[in-house]
Amino acid sequence: MKLLDKYNRINISVTVVIMLVTGVTYYFTIHAILTHQVDKALVVEEREVFDYVQLNHHLPQVFRTNHQEIIFTPADDRVKRKFIDTSYRDTKELDLEPARAIITSVMVGPQLYKITVIQSTVETEDLIEDVFLITLILIFILVIALFLSNRLILRRMWQPFYTILNQLKVFNLAEDKTVASVPSTIDEFTELDQAVGIMATKAKDDYLNLKAFTENAAHELMTPISVINSKLDTLVQTGQFSDPQSKLLNDIYNTVARLTRLNKSMLLLTKIENGLIHDQQIVNLKELLRTSFYQYEELLGSLNIKLITQLADCEVSASLLLMEVLVNNLLSNAIRHNLPGGTISVVLDQQQLRISNTGKDGRIDIERVFKRFQKSSASEGIGLGLTICRQICNNYGFDLQYQFSENSHQFTVNFTVSE
Repeated sequence: MKLLDKYNRINISVTVVIMLVTGVTYYFTIHAILTHQVDKALVVEEREVFDYVQLNHHLPQVFRTNHQEIIFTPADDRVKRKFIDTSYRDTKELDLEPARAIITSVMVGPQLYKITVIQSTVETEDLIEDVFLITLILIFILVIALFLSNRLILRRMWQPFYTILNQLKVFNLAEDKTVASVPSTIDEFTELDQAVGIMATKAKDDYLNLKAFTENAAHELMTPISVINSKLDTLVQTGQFSDPQSKLLNDIYNTVARLTRLNKSMLLLTKIENGLIHDQQIVNLKELLRTSFYQYEELLGSLNIKLITQLADCEVSASLLLMEVLVNNLLSNAIRHNLPGGTISVVLDQQQLRISNTGKDGRIDIERVFKRFQKSSASEGIGLGLTICRQICNNYGFDLQYQFSENSHQFTVNFTVSE
């Protein structure tokens, strides 16, 4: 859940709880105030009765209106004066209504009377209900306004953060792009922007230094490797060797050959990353694949791997050398990780090249495999083949995808990447 949504949800929840508590408190406060006003009206009626008895020495005439009634009842003892909640029957519609009453007593001559003054509070209750309803409507409108304003204001406030975050998502050390500064009036985001800028600059400098070191090391290794190969050839031509000596020479040859492949791959990768291969031309991938099939024909036969092809005409504008490397790396990868007696399927059309192979291993972590020198323990490769393939695809805007289905590994190069 995004911070914006989480904050908005908590803020609205707290606001609703506070508003409900406030609304209930407001309801009982209004109810108490209006009840007090009714009690004051009852006290006025009580005083008028007392004044009438004192002046005329008899009870006033009993009357009953639609909202008020005074009842005189002979009593033996003085009644304790009190206010009570009761009900009152409407004289017109004969409905029972909520009411408030005062009970007291008065002495008229030798007779003591109980006085009950009842005042209907139906209008007061209606007023309280109206006030409470208006309060609920105002709370609802306030919550909606708070929700919308929070989303709008917080989204604008957090915009610099999301801009920095989006730049970090697409940041690539190999690309000649920097993390642009994002101005903000919020101190925390300004500090974050400065920290990200410093980190990106340092990371890019370290990457460039490491890449230069790799390029120089690979270049400097070319001469010693050539000298070793030459000396080995000269040594082999000097005479006869025993079996142990022949085995040692064979191991040295294999090691030097592996070192030569590694050095060539590192140099090729460096050239691709630095954009030093410019021989761009129209490459016929159908013809290129057929040439590669011919080169791997003997190896496929020795491993009893069945090759299934479905090739349509397809031409791309790219370096012939890099396309050869891309195709050969994907094919050699499919052969190396295949089962004896397995199959390889190659499908080419104008939109994509798809190479599938059977394999004993399950789904592979493609992001790990695309990293340099990442390979399985059983692999005889140098761990740069798929890294070079992805770098070539990135170089021409192709999209290299991996899928695993029904014990089959599938690499797909999409030549037209949708935006």
